[in-house]
Amino acid sequence: MPTVKTIDNIKIDIYSREHPPPHFHAKYVEFEELIEIETLETYAGKIPKVQRKKVIDWAADNKQFLLDIFNQLNPRL
Repeated sequence: MPTVKTIDNIKIDIYSREHPPPHFHAKYVEFEELIEIETLETYAGKIPKVQRKKVIDWAADNKQFLLDIFNQLNPRL
């Protein structure tokens, strides 16, 4: 179940067998950014500013949802 949300054509994906820290992938066209759930800081990559703001605004209100899914898909971390 990688895509947990789509925001204006921006996919929010969480994968199983991932590495710490808990994070999600924001994908928009050819861009991808990995964002830490707790801090909402960029772990790797980059998406355009306008799309990143939409992602961060949504993620700020849904941290527990994201963390629950990450932990469900990655129970050993």
